[in-house]
Amino acid sequence: MAKGGQTPTDPASPEMRAAWKRMEAGDVAGARREARRILEASPSPEDRSQAEELLRRTRTPPAVYGFAVLVLAILALLVALALSRY
Repeated sequence: MAKGGQTPTDPASPEMRAAWKRMEAGDVAGARREARRILEASPSPEDRSQAEELLRRTRTPPAVYGFAVLVLAILALLVALALSRY
């Protein structure tokens, strides 16, 4: 769940305000969807920068994917070792 106080002090438009409000409420997927919709609608420069900022803040860090691959490799190794024993 998102922590309070992450919304910029002056969201550029009501649409961006709604997107930031969704993010603060914990609906990250909905906030990302709203930000993408705003970017597709040829927004003002302020809306564009805030939508890009919201998307940047809610992106999954690439290190998480690397860690997941490492965990799967270790799990596969353990399963292979267990199967080879029997």
